Amino acid sequence: MTVQPIRLFGDPVLRTPAEPVVDFDAELRKLVADLIETMRDEGGAGLAAPQLGVGLRVFAFDVDDVVGHIINPVLDFPDDEEQDGPEGCLSIPGVYLDTKRRQNVVARGFTEHGDPIQLVGTGLMARCVQHETDHLDGVLFIDRLDPAGRKEAMKQIRAAEWYDDGAPPTVKQSPHGRGLFGLNLGLGR
Repeated sequence: MTVQPIRLFGDPVLRTPAEPVVDFDAELRKLVADLIETMRDEGGAGLAAPQLGVGLRVFAFDVDDVVGHIINPVLDFPDDEEQDGPEGCLSIPGVYLDTKRRQNVVARGFTEHGDPIQLVGTGLMARCVQHETDHLDGVLFIDRLDPAGRKEAMKQIRAAEWYDDGAPPTVKQSPHGRGLFGLNLGLGR
């Protein structure tokens, strides 16, 4: 397991849909371990492979003391209930905005060994699963905002210490903005 650098807003890998995993091998198991180790080091609730520069449909999560991963996730929504709350992203440090998500989700996919799994999530777990699956589709949480929210997000990004409009960074240089989806909520890890 190795903590890996996190790709930042502006890196094209974050906007590129990831490929399905077809080989459940030692390399995949190392990727899963690196995702979990990096996510824990950053204090995040989730981390997707594209955030490490790997274009595969894999993400890890750590929500309410439930740590795991899912490969090739497919989401179903059992109802139309929604939630609205603060969301951020380790690839967009320092930007936090209320984002609408579905309240409940069922994710089906596979473990690192190719065994089928199902994850049923509500609240924060549902938010995490949707956020990370969006990463696998090349979608960032700011894309889910209304026009005013997107304008505010871009204002915060342009004002961020890590952002240079002339040469947007592609790799996070140091630990920054620890917490759920980048939020520092004082939860300590």
